[in-house]
Amino acid sequence: MPNVSKNILAVDDEPKIQEVVSALLESKGFRVFTAESGQKALEIFRVENISLVILDLMLPDISGEEVCREIRKKSRVPILMLTAKSEENDLLYGLGIGADDYIIKPFSLKELYARIEAILRRTQNDLVPLNVRNSFGGGDLVVDFEQNFFQKTGQPVSLTPNEIKILSALIKYPGKVFTREELITIALGSEFEGYDRAIDSHVKNLRQKIEDDPKKPVYILTVHGIGYKFNGK
Repeated sequence: MPNVSKNILAVDDEPKIQEVVSALLESKGFRVFTAESGQKALEIFRVENISLVILDLMLPDISGEEVCREIRKKSRVPILMLTAKSEENDLLYGLGIGADDYIIKPFSLKELYARIEAILRRTQNDLVPLNVRNSFGGGDLVVDFEQNFFQKTGQPVSLTPNEIKILSALIKYPGKVFTREELITIALGSEFEGYDRAIDSHVKNLRQKIEDDPKKPVYILTVHGIGYKFNGK
């Protein structure tokens, strides 16, 4: 449940959006800090104990992507992107550099708050640092979400956009067990209308590409009766 100990930083250069978002969150018991520019957002972030950042990508000084990148250098605080960009590559890039979720403008306050609640539930005990480039198994598996580069035993691997989203979500929270429904929300978005078993198909394809033996995986593990988790060392 939200409470006054939770501080949220809302970054947007549109006063009306700042006003309605602040009113919503304050009514739910959050303390809200607002910034109309990227530099102001980073200044606030440096001195306040922020629990979640709502970050518009189109800012008047430095971009939201750059703000996200700077925050990720020192913190794993959850970031929800606000974007008018609907192109998949832009969204994938934002997720790849460390954003936890995104919502496309215009959005309803009900949807925004549902996303915020879901992110805070997932991340309330998550203190794992996030690196843009990760290496596992002594270099056996290399993933670089900034460059969209993936390598297995020294050879490039081609992943689909949905496979990238799922792998990104799993790697961000190593050891955490995700239900199929959670992976759909995190990786495929709440607008996904398929069956939850579609995740099984994506995971099967991922294993074919990144595991030595897909039937005996060492990275993406099945937790029977629940879902999946990432085991990366």
